[in-house]
Amino acid sequence: MSAPSVTRTAPGTYRVERDGRTEVVYVAGSAGDRWAFWNGTVFHRELNPQPPSALHAGGAAPGSLVAPMPATVVKVLVQPGMRVKLGHVLVLLEAMKMELPIRAPADAVVAAVHCRDGELVGAGAPLVDLQ
Repeated sequence: MSAPSVTRTAPGTYRVERDGRTEVVYVAGSAGDRWAFWNGTVFHRELNPQPPSALHAGGAAPGSLVAPMPATVVKVLVQPGMRVKLGHVLVLLEAMKMELPIRAPADAVVAAVHCRDGELVGAGAPLVDLQ
């Protein structure tokens, strides 16, 4: 494997080339709080982490799925009482001109929905509660 070549193509957009493959990575956030979107997955790197009690700020309960970054809610695909399976898309967000599907981390029942189509949500905002 060769070392990757990383080229900034626009603010927050990078082209990564390695072993003949080219992929695009989108990055947002402040210097101490970076969010990256690559290959359908969101990565978060906080250089000055908050204490665990702060992770549920804004009313998010431990069983809540939260927005991984500031985004617009494109479509809410569930409603309270629905049974969902592992990987089921619950909410579709848009950030940095990319769609971010929020998927069920396990088989569950939707307890509550805290967002609506077209709403702007901040990072860490509760989207859906699961049981």
